[in-house]
Amino acid sequence: MSSASHARPTTSPFRQPRAVWAVAFACVVSFMGIGLVDPILPALASDLHATPSQVSLLFTSYLVVTAVAMLVVGAVSSRIGAKRTLVVGLVIIVVFAALAGASDSIGGIVGFRAGWGLGNALFIATSLAVIVASASGGFAGAIILYETALGLGIAVGPLLGGELGSISWKGPFFGVSALMFIALVATIAFVPSLPKPAQKTSLVAPLKALRHRGLLIMGLTALLYNWGFFTMLGYAPYPMELDAHKLGLVFTGWGLLVALFSVFFAPRLQARFGTAKVLYANLAALGIVMTVIGAGVSTPTTVIVAVIASGAFIGINNTLTTQAVMLVSPVERPIASSAYGFVRFIGGGLAPFVAGKLAEAWSLSVPFYLGAAAFVLAIFVLSTGHRLLGEAERGTADTTLLEPLGPAAAGRPVIVAVGATPDAATTVDAAADIARGLGSPLEVVHVRETVVIEELAIDPEDVATARAALTAHLDRLAAAGVAATGQLLHSVGDHAAAARVLAAHASDVDARAVAVGPSPRGPLAQFTDGSFTAALTGAATSTVLLVSPGAEPRELTPAALAELRA
Repeated sequence: MSSASHARPTTSPFRQPRAVWAVAFACVVSFMGIGLVDPILPALASDLHATPSQVSLLFTSYLVVTAVAMLVVGAVSSRIGAKRTLVVGLVIIVVFAALAGASDSIGGIVGFRAGWGLGNALFIATSLAVIVASASGGFAGAIILYETALGLGIAVGPLLGGELGSISWKGPFFGVSALMFIALVATIAFVPSLPKPAQKTSLVAPLKALRHRGLLIMGLTALLYNWGFFTMLGYAPYPMELDAHKLGLVFTGWGLLVALFSVFFAPRLQARFGTAKVLYANLAALGIVMTVIGAGVSTPTTVIVAVIASGAFIGINNTLTTQAVMLVSPVERPIASSAYGFVRFIGGGLAPFVAGKLAEAWSLSVPFYLGAAAFVLAIFVLSTGHRLLGEAERGTADTTLLEPLGPAAAGRPVIVAVGATPDAATTVDAAADIARGLGSPLEVVHVRETVVIEELAIDPEDVATARAALTAHLDRLAAAGVAATGQLLHSVGDHAAAARVLAAHASDVDARAVAVGPSPRGPLAQFTDGSFTAALTGAATSTVLLVSPGAEPRELTPAALAELRA
């Protein structure tokens, strides 16, 4: 069901303050990351007279430092604020990327990449939060910008790396330093100071969080996945036998599939089949791809095609693994992200080094076969948490997602879904009239979202803010003599996932109808992040009513009203 006929003019997600564009530009450069370096790996080995295992330490130093840094970024950000954390991260990247380009030894580059990893951890941990806090196009607009930056960075990184690398292997390092310097200046100039969190994050909180079984299982699953993933990134360029320019084109194709499947396909597959089933199939597919690379390591075309195809599965896995972490974790989202990031990056950091030693001791096929085994083992580890993940998706985990406000009323309720929109009060009033006409109790529901974008997650609002907004509606209704109860729900995923959580709740309480207002989100936002109304209509067993100022509720025909009263 569409709200197009009642839709209000929407703000373009690309009409944003300069602060948002400054951080979005930095995000593009940051997401170039590893893809920027991949095309120059063979050139580094040749020019610096280094073995592939020595070159692989560029990944190891970068990722191991990133892993350790993930344990402290939350504590740092909660103490010095998001902008300062962002600026410190950018300064570190600018300095260490330039030093890596100026180095003439593989040992020096490896060491400077470690510093780069620290800066990137600080930047990534806060960039999405800063964009969301600074965006004027609403939360949906901020997400679109971030997803755009992600797609551009992943796709353009290898292309730029290949072009600069064809001139000199130093080019990508100096290129990142120069681009990040521009982003640093813009961030300092345009991003305002943001308030510090009310509560400081403990340094040991992420490690303590790993005592929770669900979070540990997902972390170990991601560790094994990253083992296979970074084995491929670190060693696939060698058997392709291509120059830096052509390697850049190959990994650009790979990056495009990563971005597309991460943003567009992963949420839709999850909605259709469930998180666990998609992850099982996806990890199995990655295992097959790695086996193909191992078996065809002497045939460059086979390796090239397999690597490009793997981008689709990697994009799906990055998004759904993060979503699974957020579903099963009983701790706050920043703490869960830090704990999960620490474990998964350890796997990514160790894999290239071990792969190099195996390749030198036996053959280049062995690391890829081990990577395939890691993907298969990840399926087994994930299966040990199957019940936990299934319960979390259904909202029946031990840490309940429902937070009732007000005394329960007898009878089948009319539910009205409210968000942070200008006409929310009008929508609630219209739903109250419908409930009164049906002789049903009114229940006001707000879904607090944890949005997952590739390997990152963010809470646009905390529990206290969401609860206060919901309570304000109940207080206003009470003042007008209208009795109502409230429910605060929680969803993980895209915007459409919030609708499915609402539909499940409506089914649980046997609601007579679910009323929603017209969407303030434009067609682009609904395409990229899922349409709430369409997902609700498809999933709900109750009648869905669209209410809008000055218009009759859609779908509430006399025949439908008689049926509801029966």
